[in-house]
Amino acid sequence: MLPRQIHAVPQAGPTRRLRLLSYNIQAGIASSKYHHYVTHSWKHFLPYPERLDTLDRIAEFANEFDFVGLQESDGGSLRSGFINQTEYLALRSRFPYWYDQTNRNLGRFAQHTLGLLSRHRPSEVTEMRLPGMIPGRGALCTRFGIGNGSLLLLIVHLALGRRARLRQFASIAEFVQGHRQVILMGDLNCRSESEELQWFLRRSGLAEPTHGLHTFPSWRPRRNIDHILVSPSIAVDSVRVLNHAITDHLPVAMDVTLPADAMVAADYAEQQAPRLAAAGGL
Repeated sequence: MLPRQIHAVPQAGPTRRLRLLSYNIQAGIASSKYHHYVTHSWKHFLPYPERLDTLDRIAEFANEFDFVGLQESDGGSLRSGFINQTEYLALRSRFPYWYDQTNRNLGRFAQHTLGLLSRHRPSEVTEMRLPGMIPGRGALCTRFGIGNGSLLLLIVHLALGRRARLRQFASIAEFVQGHRQVILMGDLNCRSESEELQWFLRRSGLAEPTHGLHTFPSWRPRRNIDHILVSPSIAVDSVRVLNHAITDHLPVAMDVTLPADAMVAADYAEQQAPRLAAAGGL
């Protein structure tokens, strides 16, 4: 299944350089103190007008990137005013493509989703369900390009419990095996030095270019639980935590350069559009 097209904008030719952003947006809830987890808890279930203001603040800087991976987005429920937050951010940030995956469906009360905003059209999107004692975790897996030079991009939000995270890491490691260019980003709920993350890096062959980037809580960051991991073939030009204390997490940004045979081709959409349309994919 291909993502829905939101707003078509002119795209350049094939590119090797990409700007990445990973952000836990906490369903558009602004948080700046620990006690907000109690005093603002009702916002996880009920709508409030300022939620769109929070999303607008995120959209202001998200439009600087090529790929934005969202965790804790809402797919359109009572608490979000029945607005799909991934779609809203795509519109506000002028991304031509977006896709979301609902991992925990609480009906009209909440739609817990992962989201992708993209400047490039994917060739394939796969929804991956991850194991756990409590259902509701998944990985949004997107491929750009075809063949050995394709790029595999995963967006994840892993479990709070270590045992469940290990099982989820094992599933992801198996999925990415054999792929030469992989980028994984998301809220992994574990630190760089954790045993489960170190095990995953050895098993998957991915690397974390910079350790100890503290992102949580945003008002006094002491834990590095938000990560962007890449294949060794991908050159990392810069990694940084952005000083946008909007939700309870800070966003992580990374600039990368793909190997010469792994360009994300903007013209892939034009080449494949007739075939996809005939197959009912558009």
